[in-house]
Amino acid sequence: MAYKTEHIRNLALVGHAAAGKTLLAEALLYKAGAIRVMGDLTRGTTVCDSDPMERELGHSIDTAVCHFDVQGQRVNLIDTPGYLDLLGRSQAVLAAVETAVIVVDAQSGIDIATRRITEAAVKRGLDRIIVINKIDHGETDLLGLLGQLRVTFGPQCLPINLPAEGGKRVVDCFFTREGPSTDFSSVEKAHRDIVEQVVEVDAALLERYLGGDEAITVEQLHDPFEKALREGHLVPVCFTSALTGAGVPELLNLILRLLPSPLEANPPAFLKGEGAVATPVEVIPDQSLHAVAHVFKITIDPYQGRIGVLRVHQGTVKSGSQLFVGNMRKPFKIAHLYSVQGAALKEISAAVPGDLCAVTKVDEVHFDAVLHDSHDEDHHHLRPTDSWAPMQGVAITAARRGDEQKLADTLHKLMSEDPSLRLEHVPSLNETVLYGLGDLHLRVVLERMQRQYNVALKLHPPSVPYRETVMRSAEGHHLHKKQSGGAGQYGEVFLRVEPLRRGAGFEFVDAVKGGTIPAQFIPAVEKGVRQVLQAGAIAGYPMEDLRVVVHDGKTHPVDSKEIAFVTAGRKAFLGAVANAHAIVLEPIVNLHIAAPTSAIGSIAGDLRSMRARINGETVLPDNQAVIAVQVPLAELKDYGQRLKALTSGEGVYTMEFSHYEAATPKLQQDLTTAYRRRHTEENEQ
Repeated sequence: MAYKTEHIRNLALVGHAAAGKTLLAEALLYKAGAIRVMGDLTRGTTVCDSDPMERELGHSIDTAVCHFDVQGQRVNLIDTPGYLDLLGRSQAVLAAVETAVIVVDAQSGIDIATRRITEAAVKRGLDRIIVINKIDHGETDLLGLLGQLRVTFGPQCLPINLPAEGGKRVVDCFFTREGPSTDFSSVEKAHRDIVEQVVEVDAALLERYLGGDEAITVEQLHDPFEKALREGHLVPVCFTSALTGAGVPELLNLILRLLPSPLEANPPAFLKGEGAVATPVEVIPDQSLHAVAHVFKITIDPYQGRIGVLRVHQGTVKSGSQLFVGNMRKPFKIAHLYSVQGAALKEISAAVPGDLCAVTKVDEVHFDAVLHDSHDEDHHHLRPTDSWAPMQGVAITAARRGDEQKLADTLHKLMSEDPSLRLEHVPSLNETVLYGLGDLHLRVVLERMQRQYNVALKLHPPSVPYRETVMRSAEGHHLHKKQSGGAGQYGEVFLRVEPLRRGAGFEFVDAVKGGTIPAQFIPAVEKGVRQVLQAGAIAGYPMEDLRVVVHDGKTHPVDSKEIAFVTAGRKAFLGAVANAHAIVLEPIVNLHIAAPTSAIGSIAGDLRSMRARINGETVLPDNQAVIAVQVPLAELKDYGQRLKALTSGEGVYTMEFSHYEAATPKLQQDLTTAYRRRHTEENEQ
């Protein structure tokens, strides 16, 4: 290994779909000499798009790591998907890099995916550069797009090079003060703007510049340039065409000479401890200290098994060394250590701070795990950032009998690979629901389950998790007496049901006096009550927000048994519920919808048809707005697709549970009638 930490550059190529990120990575690999010929997206021969589904779609659906060595430096690139539904995968890898390269299509401009992933990069404290790609396309307004970037992301977005000859080539504006004519502006003006922005973060240079000293060299600007990047005071804008190669040498020169190494960027935000007591802790990129690494990607390969891709933050990770996973007491041994080049792994002996590398066949390694070689680093973890909650769900079951375990194992593998998936099992409905960030996200995952793992699936929309409760107090009584010739069954229970406030859950109170129900039978009474709580009394949904007070009963010296009091408790509770004005509750969620202001009227009208309560609207820059809404969950079926139709694909929303409230009378009647019909049919069978 010929390089050190100061020679490493880590970049994530982010931005909206079809901006040309994968081809730009290919062009950089080719220019640096890492590949002899550029791959073809349509044929699936690029380094970063190796998945058969990516070849079919023509777009990235997962992140890919690659690297090249040039001029004594190691540059690690992470190509990311740009579809809005897949941004959770892109966000997950930001912890591995110092710089986010935001790639924008010169023709289509800025979209919501670009905004959202840029916000995530800012929250991570990453340096940012913007690459306007596809400048060779004839129908572009590059000057207008540059203006939009400055409006959207701030006036600190300044061109560091400029297109010339209609996008056929690019002219540097930082390392040279003067140059040939360009398609707009001039080299002199662009250079002056960059210098003025950079010297603002260095008091001594600013004083010299304001004093009329214009002989400030590029070397003198290097450190304040990197400081301006760290502080977000400067976001350089580059122009490229990954297809023709225009601007690629200039971009590579910028990466090597101006972008930060792990020693120069904002340090990663590590914490020690959990929850509110967690405190910041310094992790130093020094290869002589204890090893600390962070797992930012998991892949399950049919031949290599579990592949954990990690970023080394401190110390040196070596083949043959032992590492602890998180707080585990037993270490694992690194049998083999690899560098990653797309789908290919190449064995290496060691990785220094800043390196991206991989370990294989270690089942304990998981996404977001911190690996370390000393217990001094127990309880270390990266500061979590807000992630996009998976909102769109589909209920899944195995289509083939006997595939239930295979389905469970496959889901476990997919969940370990994708941090933006969520799996939920609803016992009361006997449903397993897989949640993702959108329709495309789920389609990609489900297609992979069937293709790669050969799991045939039955799919249907997830049921709404309704609940039942009571509105007033009522008494219940049941005598369970059974005699069949031998030992009988006897148990009598008197109880009272009382309503509680929303969200209070369930309380069971033993108020029996004088031992009329012996203490050993009270748990049996509670068991009978809880059977009804789980199965429901009027519509088949779990019951909550109520108290059951058992206050009297009778026993038989011979025939009283646990099963008798389970039955008596269940039927006494059902009797009380029948007189307690039981109702069905429906879940209400908080919805925050971000969309262009031009679409707000249509969105509001659609929401009113969904029994929604609009609580407020916030106007944002760049003609964007956010609506805060409360709406019944039952009304949100296919809402993602409806919102996209209303906003030309630019609307996004987040959802979180708020509370339960009484369902409408019609819905109550529909649910209870359907339950009685099912109950009758089951009894007849």
